[in-house]
Amino acid sequence: MSIENPTRTEIGKLLKQAKRIAVVGLSDNPNRTSYMVSEAMQKSGYEIIPVNPKIKEVLGVKAVASLAEIEGKVDIVNVFRRSEYLPSLASEFQNIDCPIFWTQLGVVDEGVFQQLSDAGYTVIMDRCIKVEHALTK
Repeated sequence: MSIENPTRTEIGKLLKQAKRIAVVGLSDNPNRTSYMVSEAMQKSGYEIIPVNPKIKEVLGVKAVASLAEIEGKVDIVNVFRRSEYLPSLASEFQNIDCPIFWTQLGVVDEGVFQQLSDAGYTVIMDRCIKVEHALTK
């Protein structure tokens, strides 16, 4: 079993169509990667939804404690949590209206990749959404 992400061209198309990104593990600390990446995506025109039970707000947006608390459709769930959390996040993800499960650099679980791919979701793992956005503009 191995992870086979969509091509860069396919990723570019997905990013051009997306509007709302739920960021799991988004920190309110401006020095954290999740903050910097999310801020850049927000400045590029995406609506960012912080998903973190430990914060009230970040980037001027009220945080939610879990994916289940998000109202409406989400285009991408972008995960900034350690790989060990992916199985439970994948289960939660499958209960919301979102077609794309994306994990940041170093966040990988082949079983979760296979499970979500087999269920018909687009899965992107071990890629930085900010870098992919910059490379596919």
